[in-house]
Amino acid sequence: MIESLSASQEITQNIHSNKVPAYFTAGAKDVASPIKDLLEACPFKQQAHEVKTMLSTEHLIEKSRIDDEVNWFYCKLGLDNSYFECTPSLVVAKHILSLYAAKMISHATGSKLEIQLQSKTEGSATFITRSNPGKRDSPAMAIEQLIESQYFGEGNQSTKVDVNAPHGFRLACYRTTGTVSVDAPIHLRLYHLTKPVFANSNVTSELETDLNKVGDLNFLARASKETKTIYSDIMSQAVHRLGPVIQHFPYKSNGARLVIAHRRGSTHSYWSAISELYHFHQMYATHKDVEQFSNGIVIYSVYLRPLHPEVDINTLINKIAEQASLVYVLPRTSLTPLFLSHQLSFPEVTYAYVAWKFAYQFLNRYATEYSALAQAIGDDPAKQSMLAQLKTRLSKDTFTEGRVRDAIVQFPELVKLLYTDFERYHNASNTGGALKYDVNHGQEILAQIKRSVNNELDTQIFGAVLSFNRHLLKTNFYKQTKTALSFRLDPGFLSAKEYASRPFAVFFVVGSEFRGFHIRFRDIARGGIRIIRALNGTQYDHNSSSLFDENYNLASTQQSKNKDIPEGGSKGTVLLSLDHQNKAEVAFRKYIDGLLDLLLPNVEIVDHYAREEILFLGPDEGTADFMDWASEHAKARGAHFWKAFTTGKSLTRGGIPHDLYGMTTRSIHQYVLGTLAKLGRDEAQCSKFQTGGPDGDLGSNEIKISKDKTIGVVDGSGVLYDPLGLNREELERVAGKRQMARFFDKTRLSANGFLVDVAENDVTLPGGEFVESGLMFRNNFHLHPLAAADIFVPCGGRPEAVGITNVDKLFTSNGECRFPIIVEGANLFFTQKARLILEEKGAIIFKDASANKGGVTSSSLEVLSALALNDAEFDQHMCVKAGVVPAFYQAYIGDVHRTIEENARLEFDCIWRENAKTKTPRTILTDLISDKINSLNDSIQSSPLWDNVVLRKKVIAAACPPELLRLVGVDAIVERVPVPYVKAIFGAYLASRFVYECGLSSPEFAFFTFITRLLA
Repeated sequence: MIESLSASQEITQNIHSNKVPAYFTAGAKDVASPIKDLLEACPFKQQAHEVKTMLSTEHLIEKSRIDDEVNWFYCKLGLDNSYFECTPSLVVAKHILSLYAAKMISHATGSKLEIQLQSKTEGSATFITRSNPGKRDSPAMAIEQLIESQYFGEGNQSTKVDVNAPHGFRLACYRTTGTVSVDAPIHLRLYHLTKPVFANSNVTSELETDLNKVGDLNFLARASKETKTIYSDIMSQAVHRLGPVIQHFPYKSNGARLVIAHRRGSTHSYWSAISELYHFHQMYATHKDVEQFSNGIVIYSVYLRPLHPEVDINTLINKIAEQASLVYVLPRTSLTPLFLSHQLSFPEVTYAYVAWKFAYQFLNRYATEYSALAQAIGDDPAKQSMLAQLKTRLSKDTFTEGRVRDAIVQFPELVKLLYTDFERYHNASNTGGALKYDVNHGQEILAQIKRSVNNELDTQIFGAVLSFNRHLLKTNFYKQTKTALSFRLDPGFLSAKEYASRPFAVFFVVGSEFRGFHIRFRDIARGGIRIIRALNGTQYDHNSSSLFDENYNLASTQQSKNKDIPEGGSKGTVLLSLDHQNKAEVAFRKYIDGLLDLLLPNVEIVDHYAREEILFLGPDEGTADFMDWASEHAKARGAHFWKAFTTGKSLTRGGIPHDLYGMTTRSIHQYVLGTLAKLGRDEAQCSKFQTGGPDGDLGSNEIKISKDKTIGVVDGSGVLYDPLGLNREELERVAGKRQMARFFDKTRLSANGFLVDVAENDVTLPGGEFVESGLMFRNNFHLHPLAAADIFVPCGGRPEAVGITNVDKLFTSNGECRFPIIVEGANLFFTQKARLILEEKGAIIFKDASANKGGVTSSSLEVLSALALNDAEFDQHMCVKAGVVPAFYQAYIGDVHRTIEENARLEFDCIWRENAKTKTPRTILTDLISDKINSLNDSIQSSPLWDNVVLRKKVIAAACPPELLRLVGVDAIVERVPVPYVKAIFGAYLASRFVYECGLSSPEFAFFTFITRLLA
């Protein structure tokens, strides 16, 4: 029995006995006989007879019309032969019945003939609709977007394939060459979806390429030899590639063929966006297929023909294939309507999207007024902070993302002008691709902008886009295969008043699930990559508006804390789009791939920088588990620096995990111990409060390494508090298991202790206080009166958790700080103004740039081992195999611990000594010491001191871990490690040791004495 297709069948059954005019009859009498003659020659005659029998059995079409309907469907409608080859007779019968029902409905209701039919079962679906190629309102586009969202399984997977995850449906789509009837010149598009049934359901490798193992049974049985050859070739490339593989084939009788393969879930809206792309170029598809494979690869095959026969189809298909890679990166954005309305081409609308996001980050209308007010206010820190906040708010309220977007939409002709300028300097296929920037040409563009717009705001917006063009050194925009768009910028576009310290380099990366930056303050620099998530739209808007500033401040802090290691400070941020908060790994992989596009030589990229760059990346919030992949991906892409590309790798890859060995906490705790020693206090008798829980790196190791009486822990799960001190045994148990505070055994709390989970509401504390929201209670507990202890160690929390507007809540009613000793473990937990106020009130506070440098020191020495050891040595001595830790590795960890503790003690003593001598606040001393060391480091590296071979070897020997020296020696280190990096080791060691030993106010002759003593 034929399964019910739609509600239209019921109507058909009610009216099928009525006489139907020829207009709605496919096999009208005047054409019936020729069609029947054609059927005798039809290669699918046998299948047609089967279909007739099925329809006759159901009695849903008058017997007198069955022959005409079937004959018309096979001989006049003009479906591709592959439809009949791949579609069972039962399904064909359903399709004929559905079309007949639509005509009968039109006749019965007197309405215009509309074909919009669909059938859905658990394992299949069919959609039939009108085909209007080249029309924006084509109903087929809405159907394709629906199919894509519901049947392709885009949300099931990331670029890391789980071969056991649910797979998307297979699709066969056909467009008729004939029409519904002589009087109804309507072409149809038919979509038929089926669940794949794989030949081998036990495939466990994402690298498997044998079609006979990963393919659907129906595909394997029916696909042509040519198709299998093409799919096999493209599959062998796709499994080893992060992005799409795109191939096209010249025009044949059934059209030019476009074939695309990519990992399922690695992008979104791609299939429908490809349709929009070829429609823009005045082409339409005769038929197209989507084939799913059990290794996570999906392949599209599209046969294309031009709407206008006179065009060169092979030129068009080549252009479509080129732009298909760009579509993969940003398939659909809020600017897509400019493309659909043919106001902008796809490259232009993609450029417009990037320019929009860039301009939004850096527009600032109030620089002049702000400077005047800041000068008038003077040195009052509270007023200066309030003015800075007011300026930021006014700027963001003026230049909202929506306001910048409106300007882009309103002036597409300016986007075209600026895109042409962009393309002129960065498209390698253009003769002008290697041109240097023309200042006069830039002035002409600016003049055109001013003539075109009618207000100052729009002038500033497009001026910012022009600035983006003029400071862009290289981009992968025109690289044939890419997963994200990446841009290397000269930081000259940054306002010196806004950003006092100019970075060395800025990277901007944009993908379909994210956008982000990478900022470094030296050519040789290292820092972590942070994933930034949002719980709601409000938080996302805040994160989006402050993205660059957060990145800049983190990198700047890193630059300060990296004072005594060779790498300068850097940081990367990946802001997940609001609709893709679950795509962190996808976004990270694309971010890394985009960076590598610009780090590795490629003839497709015009390089106006023309010097080798190496980035050294590390883990940060949300990326600790991705470091192995990034290193391996760099290796797969041919990067010679792959071993050192990331730190924080797993033990088997030669990494030194910070959390496992307590690297970051080891430095922080030296400041706690140093302060207590200066004050003559016993740690075991001191109370402590910490943010960052036992599940985190800093939080868990702070618990393990300390001996204090911890009264409170705030983490992602809530607030854990006991005024008598949390049970140390139970606290260490959850820290040992890296569990959140909510797993603390509440029976171990005293009568006044409590655990308030973020998921709880309307909780009454033992003291009687009523808590309405556990989440809000957690977010602000560090400001709560109960949070009072001898020592406060922030081990987690968002940047600027304590600022000028709430720092007063850290004081008691008599003006005393609730935390006499503060050692800032989490980066940027306090603003600088808040720190100064705390110090002014008597608190001893050490800022993150001093205390939190154990992790960066560990990572630096991890990089050094990767650079100094060849591949075989690294594998033998740094990689843990089968749980066996190499003797060298174990000893090297000891060297790293000693280096971290020594650097922390040296800086602590220097800060304490300078504070006692000059009364300069410690938080300012951190910056002064960092600035002096970094400045002296730069001078040393460019001085003749480097040419003194004896001094060079002595310094390198003193700076490098003893175990590494014993294994390879000084000469091998100098020979193997890149010269800029060795220079950085040399400069950082000399500069830091001199400043730590001699202080900030040492005369120049003191440095001569220092060097002389080293040589002696």
